[in-house]
Amino acid sequence: MMDGGSPSTGDVRMRGFRERARVATALAWVDRHSETLPAEAVLIGAAHGRVLAENVTASCDVPSFARSAMDGYALRGAETVGAGDYNPLPFQLIGEALPGRPFTRVLTPGTTVRIMTGAPLPAGADAVLPAEFAQETADSVNALSSVSPGKNVGPRGEDVGVGTLIATAGRRLRPQDVGLLASVGLSTLDVVRRPKVRIIATGNELAAPGSPRGAHQIVDSNSLMLGGLVERDGGIVESHDRLPDDRELIRQHLVTPGADVLLVSGGSSVGAEDHAPTLVAEAGSLAIHGIAMRPSSPTGMGTIGSALVFLLPGNPVSCLCAYDFFAGRAIRRYGGRNAEWPYPARQVEVGRKIVSLVGRVDYCRVRMVDNRIEPIAVSGASILSSTTRADAFVIVPEECEGYPPGAVVTAYLYDP
Repeated sequence: MMDGGSPSTGDVRMRGFRERARVATALAWVDRHSETLPAEAVLIGAAHGRVLAENVTASCDVPSFARSAMDGYALRGAETVGAGDYNPLPFQLIGEALPGRPFTRVLTPGTTVRIMTGAPLPAGADAVLPAEFAQETADSVNALSSVSPGKNVGPRGEDVGVGTLIATAGRRLRPQDVGLLASVGLSTLDVVRRPKVRIIATGNELAAPGSPRGAHQIVDSNSLMLGGLVERDGGIVESHDRLPDDRELIRQHLVTPGADVLLVSGGSSVGAEDHAPTLVAEAGSLAIHGIAMRPSSPTGMGTIGSALVFLLPGNPVSCLCAYDFFAGRAIRRYGGRNAEWPYPARQVEVGRKIVSLVGRVDYCRVRMVDNRIEPIAVSGASILSSTTRADAFVIVPEECEGYPPGAVVTAYLYDP
């Protein structure tokens, strides 16, 4: 293990960890090694959910013309003064304006044009009389109410004015953001490149989901879980490999270029077949191996070339925990997203005691009971169902022995 200085040799097989890094040390390492990736241009139709790489300023007015906000009649507002049910004022009807089909002549005094919502306001008009306040005959319209100049008219630039800052760098684009950016005429956007992530699941005992398996094999559930987490955090799964405990084969998949992040599931602890830590140390740098937390204590991290490598324990809950604490944080940072927990946080009262030990960080799965939280009874690192039965998790810091009933803590909800 290494705590931020010179790299470890990585070989703790059958020896155990003499010491473990603090979670804060591991998080600091992640942040030092995961700067936002460079930008790439994408078609605007593919920009939903991407992170904008630069500020965008409107190069035009939206709309670029004054338009009707009502179905009715375009006219000069001053000419309607005094109009009412008992004093209808007549206007000569000289044409029609529709969205995309404007009336091209100039309105002269005493004339009007039938106009639909969104249609350009004809030159010479400055107001729209709503249809319900008008009586149309064959070639004229009686105004039954007055409208002031500017009434029921959307001015040029009503939505966006030229020169307006409409989106800032670092914004994760929602559908409405993309719609607004398209409205100012953009066809492409510069967005942060999505990190490419390679998933390597190791273990002779692993069988592919849905395939026949031997009596002592288990289904590789971690790869599917990691693939979903990577997608959630904005990464792209560059490749997914399921490998036996073959040292040379694992090495080949680690050193092959093409990924920004390598996630190695399994083979990260101190067993005789746990090859990944020594391979990372030999091919690059193993910065940290062994972290003072539960679960996930065998987690490791380092670099091979320009890629970050995260050694995630094979036990599913440990794998999930280590990913969310460290690997997911790096992927989110690479992609320009918020690095913090991607789970809604809620302040809740503890209903049944949460137990921990001073000196380690605990990832405690909890369920909601009468608006209070209780720890899941069966919650070992290999019990993935503990995360599906849980409503949330609580992080117990290393200086804390847990939380008594009645304490108010932050719970991170698995579902919104």
